[in-house]
Amino acid sequence: MAFSDIEKGTGGNSVRIKRQLVEQAIAHASGGHWSEAVEANRKILEMGPDAEAENRLAKSFWELGELGEAREHYQIALALDPTNRIAERNIERLRVLMSEAGEKTVAAEKASKAPVAIFVEETGKTGFAMLTDLAAPRTLAHVNPGDAVELVPEGNRLYAEANGTRIGIVEPRVAARLLKLLADGNKYSAGITSLGDRDVRIVIREIFQDPRNYGKVSFPTAARSTDLRPYTKGTLLREEELMEEDLEDDEEDEEIEDLDRVLPAEVTGDEAFEEEPDELEEP
Repeated sequence: MAFSDIEKGTGGNSVRIKRQLVEQAIAHASGGHWSEAVEANRKILEMGPDAEAENRLAKSFWELGELGEAREHYQIALALDPTNRIAERNIERLRVLMSEAGEKTVAAEKASKAPVAIFVEETGKTGFAMLTDLAAPRTLAHVNPGDAVELVPEGNRLYAEANGTRIGIVEPRVAARLLKLLADGNKYSAGITSLGDRDVRIVIREIFQDPRNYGKVSFPTAARSTDLRPYTKGTLLREEELMEEDLEDDEEDEEIEDLDRVLPAEVTGDEAFEEEPDELEEP
């Protein structure tokens, strides 16, 4: 029986049925069960047009490697809701990816999601960073907001890896400081907050402070929009020198400003597998 028939026969029950299907679709996506997510979202669409269901369906096809199908459903979502930034941004990402990979690519491996705790603001222990030297679009195609990021120090670089793949380098202003703290025993957790075809932003949280770093905060000042920008290789040395001076000047400070751009915890629900709007200012 089609859902249009169910809707006629049950009246108000259709709202409950749709809500249950939405919950199922989100649960399937959160668990990486993309074929099941496709079916759940298709059942929702049998009940009528729905931009969010189209977004979820597109995302499911994307994870299955069906790039052409994914783009088609994002375009439908955008037609239903011209203000839908998720659809708009992903259409652009797919345009770039499909120019290299074509209509289809390999299905993504099951992604590792970042723990909810790292998205909760805590003064001095949570901050943002942009990634530079990004991986190819084909690689970034299967990286999404909410995915866990492993920080890997190598020399004077702090590399970012997601799902076992290197996706970029943490910007120097943040990396230079964290490299020193990591070398002295600190530990950090990270996750992707947003990405486009040319930018990836992550949130980083201190999860362990070594006694040797007592009095040294990982993120001592509020993040400014002018700091959240890609860095060129030519700026690396100067940025590292600035961060070394900052680290040496550290002392216990009760008046450190709050980080005002940390992703709120509730964003890790439905949006953990959807594109987050990027609010970075143009440099």
